[in-house]
Amino acid sequence: MALWQPVENGKIVETESQNSLKNQANKSGVGSDMDRDTFLQLLVAQMKYQDPLEPTSNTEYISQYAQFSQVEQMQNMAASSELTRATSLVGEEVYITTTTSTGDTKDIRGRVDYVVYENGKAYLSIDEQLYSLDDLTTVVDKTYQDAWDKAYNLTVKMNTKLPALGGVDLTDASVIDELEETYNGMNDYEKSFLTQETVDKLNKYIEKLKEVRLAEEEAEKNKDGGNVDGPGEDGEGQDETGGVEGGSTGSTGDGENGSGGSTEGAGEA
Repeated sequence: MALWQPVENGKIVETESQNSLKNQANKSGVGSDMDRDTFLQLLVAQMKYQDPLEPTSNTEYISQYAQFSQVEQMQNMAASSELTRATSLVGEEVYITTTTSTGDTKDIRGRVDYVVYENGKAYLSIDEQLYSLDDLTTVVDKTYQDAWDKAYNLTVKMNTKLPALGGVDLTDASVIDELEETYNGMNDYEKSFLTQETVDKLNKYIEKLKEVRLAEEEAEKNKDGGNVDGPGEDGEGQDETGGVEGGSTGSTGDGENGSGGSTEGAGEA
């Protein structure tokens, strides 16, 4: 059990666990339950102070004791059943709903680590805090809970971490890639927790990111092409820029033909 106590504005604040235990005490009326010893004390007092002129018959005493024994057996059976039920919850994911002293309700979700049984009542331990079994509202299958969590987290992340579809740029790439990876890693059961609207929206973001990346690649190619053409004009083009080198060779050939033409002209003259 935790030994710390939350404090707010200089006052000790009751935890959800304390609220649960206190509410259980109020429901069961701890301290007022009648056990065998209490019944026998009342029976002795009744015999002691009965009217001696009209004493209670032994048959009536036996009948009262038999009735009490039946009630006690029923209580023991109920307590045993409650303990069995609580024990079966160990390792399960559960929801606990407690009510504060102000009437507000709080939901606690967690895994039941162990069960404490005191005064005929079973208490569930969640994160080292005890809660009354009566405050248990839901028992969740772990596979179901994991699938729900994945779908919920994916939806929340997409709605809070991404801009409007038209505003997507490369700064959103990591989030979209992560969402796509998460979705592709989900099985069919987990995907069934997503609405079709969410799936369609995710696909639109994925396609939009592809368009943004393609446009960025085209821009980079155009930029690289412009840098190569520049040096080519100065006669410094590399072998891989064949267009640039071809133009330079052609110019050289024209120059030779021109010289030849001049020579022929001089010959004719």
